[in-house]
Amino acid sequence: MADAVSFSGFGKESLPFLKALGFYQDRDWFHENRPIYLREVREPMGDLIESLSARFEKAKIPLRGDRKNSLYRVNRDVRFSKNKDPYVTHASAMLTRSGTKKDNGFVYMHYSNERSFIACGFYGLEGDAMRAFRELILREEKKFAAIVKGLEKHGYRLEDESALKRNPRGFEEVSGEPLSTWIRLKNHTFMEVLTPEIFQSGEVAERMFAMGKRAMALLDFGWRAIDSVRDD
Repeated sequence: MADAVSFSGFGKESLPFLKALGFYQDRDWFHENRPIYLREVREPMGDLIESLSARFEKAKIPLRGDRKNSLYRVNRDVRFSKNKDPYVTHASAMLTRSGTKKDNGFVYMHYSNERSFIACGFYGLEGDAMRAFRELILREEKKFAAIVKGLEKHGYRLEDESALKRNPRGFEEVSGEPLSTWIRLKNHTFMEVLTPEIFQSGEVAERMFAMGKRAMALLDFGWRAIDSVRDD
């Protein structure tokens, strides 16, 4: 039986490394300093995700992940980005039902010099999935309101920067707050901003585990919506 993975925090050199990477953005420099990246950033992040996956499984919470499928790469995909720098200057990963980053309904972590936070919810839904999510909010407004209230009670902030300026097509008659805001959102995600010190200790694992437990009502709600229109 494999030994259980433990997480004790990102390395003390992790943020200095990411800051320097932003300055150099050079492949030769990165490969020369790659051992620092692996030791201070990548390996701890893998430990964090795999230790959380094991804890969620034990708690019968359907969130999974591993260091192969759940960690975002340091190499930027410049095909779809206005920023053509070859490397990102943050570390990020997520746990989902399937354990892959392509799934939606997640607990997510983002660690950088600029802003470090954890988040849960649904991001970037499109087409039928987004319509189904909005329609379920309309049908079960009181239930969704209770979910929002429950998460906000724990200090999680509903991200509203992505809200449309007017109601989307098919929802023009929706009125009143906060219902109109919920319908206009493109992302239904809740966030908790954390200090670098929390990420450099085992506490970030505790924060993510607590968020995962508290987010289950939201995740189950969203999964019901998107599963109703998903092609099997």
